[in-house]
Amino acid sequence: MFEMHLLWSLVVPITCLTVVCTGEKSVNFSDVDIPTEHMPFYFNNFPDLAEQCANDEDCPYRDIAKEKKCWGYEDICPKSKAYSIPVCSGDYKGWAKSSEEHVQRFNNQADFGYIKERNREMKIMCEPLFKDDSSLECADHLRFCRGRNIMFNFTDLIHRKEPIRYAMDVLKNGQVGGYCKLHKKRLQDQCDHLSALQSWGPELRNFVEMPHRPVENNECDVIIEKPTFILKIDATVNMYHHFCDFFNLYAALHLNGSHPEMFSRDVHILIWESYSYLSNFAPVMETFTKHPVWDLKTFRGETVCFRNVVFPLLPRMIFGLFYNTPVVHGCEKSGLFHAFSKHILHRMKIPQFKRRDDKIRITLLSRQTKYRRILNEDELVTRLEENSNYEVQRVYYSHQMPFSEQLELTHNSDVFIGMHGSGLTHLLFLPDWAAVFELYNCEDENCYMDLARLRGVKYLTWEDSEKVHQEDEGHHPQMGAHAKFTNYRFDVDEFEAIVKKATDHVQAHPAFKEFLSTSLKYGHPATHIEL
Repeated sequence: MFEMHLLWSLVVPITCLTVVCTGEKSVNFSDVDIPTEHMPFYFNNFPDLAEQCANDEDCPYRDIAKEKKCWGYEDICPKSKAYSIPVCSGDYKGWAKSSEEHVQRFNNQADFGYIKERNREMKIMCEPLFKDDSSLECADHLRFCRGRNIMFNFTDLIHRKEPIRYAMDVLKNGQVGGYCKLHKKRLQDQCDHLSALQSWGPELRNFVEMPHRPVENNECDVIIEKPTFILKIDATVNMYHHFCDFFNLYAALHLNGSHPEMFSRDVHILIWESYSYLSNFAPVMETFTKHPVWDLKTFRGETVCFRNVVFPLLPRMIFGLFYNTPVVHGCEKSGLFHAFSKHILHRMKIPQFKRRDDKIRITLLSRQTKYRRILNEDELVTRLEENSNYEVQRVYYSHQMPFSEQLELTHNSDVFIGMHGSGLTHLLFLPDWAAVFELYNCEDENCYMDLARLRGVKYLTWEDSEKVHQEDEGHHPQMGAHAKFTNYRFDVDEFEAIVKKATDHVQAHPAFKEFLSTSLKYGHPATHIEL
């Protein structure tokens, strides 16, 4: 057996299990390990813990335990108390019937309203009669599911020779199931997004009602007691795509968040492929689990029963989060994206350094790839360095540089400049006052502009096509001429003018003014500032 001790469930019991939700449990508040500014939102969902903290002289959050704040997906969450309110200053005509609907649409598409919508969709797929029975419940299209006492039969995998990735045939009928009343038609009706990374339909369409409780009937070679998140992940080498995985996992913590240990790292993660998990971004995975990451090889040839299992939101859902988010025109600043950024920075202990002067920190992300290189990069950097109001650094984020070091450089930048490419995903971790300058979008206009809107940082890109010069027409191996497959030279004066727009934004931002004032008042210790 892998696990021999019981952990309180992170999965919401469906029926007859209220003791898990309402029972008294001592919590070490320091172990919650979320940003201090997030604690009032956490306490709002667990009022008994808020009371416990408020009455405990040793609780580090005693002063904020009774603050009334809410994430935005709770049944009752006044706008004045919500984590944030989207900013929708653009024209809503053609997108919504009113300005209020404009804001609500953005909230439901890309903010905590998305969590609320999925919560409303949750339906029982396999119904328990007693607390020790199995259970399964899912959101529409099986975009998110959770279950208890679920059996997976991986015995066939021992005969499978080819590597498994993005496969829809890992399980056969009857190789996943539980002891509960299966609503078969309801489950099959939700298997309408059958794609490897869009839903859990390829796996859960094989769910069956078992005649016995699998654990008690000794039908499991392995019993996993700790809560387990099963992930179907995108491309681990590409920051943009892998952070779709991380972001949706963070959103799933909120969607599954009915227990005080909702943010616990004492959980397992099983990657739904046979490749060992290797990534330059692995430190981010460690913010979600303190245990080694499993893959399908871990349990090849065995029948495994999970006491608590979560099937999180997926990276390529139709109208999903991040990759396929349909961002309504004219809106920006998702609280969910902001909270994700702060959560990761906190858990990775990325510092925000105070300043000894009021210079604008400009970071230019250099590419050392075959395509999308800046041909006159030295000239552009030299021009910026001539401005005494700027502190300029040129960086190359390679696999040889630890990701924590990359984040530290990014998080201490005021203006972040780079060509179109996955490295611009770093904009998620810029300070709130920052600006990102996508030097050239290579005819992919919405990708990083939308990501910047979601994160709530200023976005700029090249506008005058006559002042940017392609090395050639571009040479995609299959598609022919393509703007992403060539290199570029930029007009220096125009470049400097756009950077000036970015720095003007930074200097005018209230958060930057406050940060600079605090830094200059108290000196330059290398301390972490919560934004």
